[in-house]
Amino acid sequence: MKTLSRDKLCPLLLFAFLLSSLLVASSAGQQTTAPADPAPQKQEPDKSKSNTEAIQKQEKTGTSNDRLFFALPNFLTVETKNVPPLTAKQKLKVVTRGCFDPIQIPWYGIQAGISQATNSEAGYGQGAEGYGKRYAAYAADGTIENYFSQAFLPILLHQDPRYFQMGEGSFTHRTGYAISRIFVTRSDSGHRQFNFSEIVGSGMASAISTYSYHPQEDRTASNTVKVWWTEVGYDTLTLVIKEYWPDIRRKMSKKKPAAR
Repeated sequence: MKTLSRDKLCPLLLFAFLLSSLLVASSAGQQTTAPADPAPQKQEPDKSKSNTEAIQKQEKTGTSNDRLFFALPNFLTVETKNVPPLTAKQKLKVVTRGCFDPIQIPWYGIQAGISQATNSEAGYGQGAEGYGKRYAAYAADGTIENYFSQAFLPILLHQDPRYFQMGEGSFTHRTGYAISRIFVTRSDSGHRQFNFSEIVGSGMASAISTYSYHPQEDRTASNTVKVWWTEVGYDTLTLVIKEYWPDIRRKMSKKKPAAR
């Protein structure tokens, strides 16, 4: 967690830009894919089959093997509500899997690089030593926050850490739903609850990291609150991307008709 929200939001804002570009490109592609003549075409493989199989696997295991932009772990996003509740062991396992996924190595490196370039938390210094401290801080911040908001508190409070994609409806409706999930979640029994796991978990993680290993001059209550709400904002943007990513992934998996 960093003092300035831009340090953590910049990489994800880039992904959000790519997402919006894909949405526009996909819409344009749909409008121009009509064949020039009614001549018989070679039967293409049914791409919906792989998606159906993925959903069936989610219904069986309760988690997914999906990755945002085919890279970042998205194991707690499911495209169906017909899934079994996660046990405490499963919550810990899936969060651990995401936290220590190999892609996290370059991901934290990118964030540390942005922080280094903007000289965020100047107490870390510059050069290789400063970069190493920033890298370690980002890795620790992400791991602590994920464990508290997606594993520890969901286990203690019996809340469901998964994001259930709406998958249909207007852009406004779906976006509003995604944003609301930062405050509303499901219990393990399927009832709607205030998302204490996210809000309280992020706050606890912010306090632990701020007062443990961040520069001495940044260890203040005001900075802790700033970091806390930066995390909440970061997670909110992530939820919006999670809502639309499955649609983009399916569109990208479809082969375009061969040019005639």
